Amino acid sequence: MLKELKPALLMLLVLTLLTGVAYPLLVTVVAQAVFPHQANGSLIERDGKVVGSELVGQPFSDPKYFWTRPSATGPMPYNAGASSGSNQGPLNPALADAVKARIEALKAADSGNTARIPVDLVTASGSGLDPHISPAAAEYQTDRVARARGLSADTVRTLLAKHTESRQLGVLGEPRVNALTLNLALDRLAKP
Repeated sequence: MLKELKPALLMLLVLTLLTGVAYPLLVTVVAQAVFPHQANGSLIERDGKVVGSELVGQPFSDPKYFWTRPSATGPMPYNAGASSGSNQGPLNPALADAVKARIEALKAADSGNTARIPVDLVTASGSGLDPHISPAAAEYQTDRVARARGLSADTVRTLLAKHTESRQLGVLGEPRVNALTLNLALDRLAKP
């Protein structure tokens, strides 16, 4: 029996070292050398202080900021340690109530806006951490943000256009806007 266990234990040790130590170490070294910003979380600094990550959504509720997608993470919103969706189906009353509350909050923040509310402003993403909104969701909020900051809507739209990311490689995904980087650009344009 020992004769049969010895090769199995040896293979376990070799594969553990190979896949559990050598491979992760190699990937980490390559990532740090080739993509250091991304490998370290795509952190954004402002005045020497980390204010967020390009990869993780953040809550914005002030009218002078573009709001991101709602978060479904627990126990608090935008918890990067608990990435998950709500797993609520379209017939779930809790989801319907949450969407209605989000619609009411958007209408209360901009009562004169009669445009159709984009779905990504009232539903969470699959991860609950999506930092991006659609260009339509950003456009929906443009007039509110411009009024709150005392800027012209055209100025805000110009900044929005500069921060709209196109499809990856021209075909993958959809155009999107990173709300954090757009809001930071607005702060630089007009101090809050």
